[in-house]
Amino acid sequence: MLQLHDLSLAFGGEPVLDGLSWTVPPGDGRVGLVGPNGAGKTTLLRVIAGTLTPDAGRVENTGVSVGYLRQDLQSSPASDQEATPRSVALSAFDDVLALEAEEERLTRALDEADDHESEAYWNRIEKLGRVQERLDTHEAHRIRPRTEAMLAGLGFAEEEMDRPLASFSGGWRMRAALARLLLQKPDVLLLDEPTNHLDIDAIDWLEGTLDEYDGTVVIVSHDRFFLDRMVTSIAELARGRITTYEGNYSYYLEARKERRALQQARYENQQKEIKKIQAFIDKFRYNASKAAQVQSRIKKLEKMDRVKPPPPLTGGMNLRLPQPRRAGEIVMRLSRFSKTYGEGTPEAVPVFDEAGPLAVERGDKIALIGPNGAGKSTLMRMLRGTEPFDGEREEGHKVDMTHFAQHQADVLDPDHTLLESLREAAPPSREDTELRSLLGAFLFTGDDAVRKKVHMLSGGEQSRLALARTLSSPANLLLLDEPTNHLDLPSREVLVDALQQYAGTFIVVSHDRHFIDEVATNVWRVEQGRVLTFDGTYEEYQWHREHGTAAGTFSSEKGASDERETSENSASKSESAQNGRASPVEAAASQPNGAAEQNGTSDADSAYASMNTYMLRQTVEEVETDIEELEAREEELQERLADPTLYDDAKRTRETREEYERVQEELSDAYETWEKAGELLLEREDG
Repeated sequence: MLQLHDLSLAFGGEPVLDGLSWTVPPGDGRVGLVGPNGAGKTTLLRVIAGTLTPDAGRVENTGVSVGYLRQDLQSSPASDQEATPRSVALSAFDDVLALEAEEERLTRALDEADDHESEAYWNRIEKLGRVQERLDTHEAHRIRPRTEAMLAGLGFAEEEMDRPLASFSGGWRMRAALARLLLQKPDVLLLDEPTNHLDIDAIDWLEGTLDEYDGTVVIVSHDRFFLDRMVTSIAELARGRITTYEGNYSYYLEARKERRALQQARYENQQKEIKKIQAFIDKFRYNASKAAQVQSRIKKLEKMDRVKPPPPLTGGMNLRLPQPRRAGEIVMRLSRFSKTYGEGTPEAVPVFDEAGPLAVERGDKIALIGPNGAGKSTLMRMLRGTEPFDGEREEGHKVDMTHFAQHQADVLDPDHTLLESLREAAPPSREDTELRSLLGAFLFTGDDAVRKKVHMLSGGEQSRLALARTLSSPANLLLLDEPTNHLDLPSREVLVDALQQYAGTFIVVSHDRHFIDEVATNVWRVEQGRVLTFDGTYEEYQWHREHGTAAGTFSSEKGASDERETSENSASKSESAQNGRASPVEAAASQPNGAAEQNGTSDADSAYASMNTYMLRQTVEEVETDIEELEAREEELQERLADPTLYDDAKRTRETREEYERVQEELSDAYETWEKAGELLLEREDG
């Protein structure tokens, strides 16, 4: 059991944890730890892992092993210059490696021994037997295949597994550390932004691995799709305390909204009662005949448990991108192209080989996906015109292009304030109030926006500022390379809303699957030197991929998909004709309107009209009884939905909400039946 008791911790006088108590779910719990940036999620993980001591309170750990993947690992240098991804991952089995070293030492000693009859010799044989028995128990023969499979799943090629770790970027070093943790299999696994620096394929693999993980996993992530698929409960950290919710992240958003509405209603109702009581006190305070009643109400106010208003929601900023001018029909075109780094040298690295051609049309919303190292960023630079390649690039008519990449933070003027930096990139017509709203959408609010200097920002904050600068200009073609990095979940939703309303064209590289599914209408996948295009959302693309039909829906050239769709539709119609039946669409189109529709009446109206007066009266009476029962049930369900304890049980909450919606639908139908049948009955009886 891992329990946190009344933890408190402050930095610079500001409380981060404030009397926090929580029991980490035992067994195979999957918990999403969420909260606004700066709420203390990483701090709490460090306290649980034992790398940070709280100011007050205690962590009670009754024999639970804890593994912790740090978020800042990718920014720290490799400490062991001789370490490799394979050696780091294998260190998960240090006890087995020590046994193997002991086995080798004993075997060598026996081979070198001269006196095979001595007691020392036979003692070594017995000890070797015990060591080998322990190796068998630990399945030592499996640790290297398991290590290689783990590293391969995280994207390491076989030849990369023995490269010096220091030659890899921080993101790849983080993958090696993640491999070690997964191989260690601690009872509680703490993962701080595990999908950062993973491509979509590696995230898919990680999800499958965590699905089978035998232990509790606590995840901090800004990847909503990942949270929805992986977690079964949410621990929300806000104001230094934990509030728990059953269900995944999407369910948590709904449940939190309902809890907030309930708390707001309780707060408002209590405020009304307080005002009413206070008004009585003020009115009769000096009335002797009412003195006892006044004192009773004063005591009531003093003893009343005050309901606090719900905390303000974060991420409520609106972001509206400047409306761009209208570009030509074709915004960008690449001829068939190839690209090789170091061409003509022994170290040549081919990226694209006779790929394309590609065309970007006005209004396209394209998600560029593929494994890390496949060439996504290279292709983005080719589209920008900053990366030479074998082929031709043609920019369309009236194209105003801007781009965002992580390295743009490096060119910010360190002495500018945030507002000055944004003003530098924005058109002169934009007011300071607009620019401050834009900064607020990216988590820069209050005095920070006006007074804080760029050099005071962290790397992630500088990246957010660079993105705000990119989006401040009225461009009609946006090239965005990982724009959601360093954005929390509410800010990502702000960006989603802005891009959904954006009238221009964009191409975005992202491993955030929820983000690209919400904003993109086309998918380009880069792999094995080619660019495969898919017309549809990421969810549709993923469905085809999972069902083995993605190859049939991809095209390597813009426009081929339209021709294929026409061909498929023609084939479908031809097949229907040969089978002597029409498709549902054709059947609906060829079917004449029914008599009831021609007369402007529905089937239900016709049914009532065919009833005699007695049957109509029976129908009205029966439906009135139904309405009474449904209204009573609706009231019961409303009371149940107002009970805060309901939301501790995800299954019961979902079932109650579904039944409430069903009762409302049935009640609506019953009212409609009562109204129509009742009107007809009145006409009959009046006539």
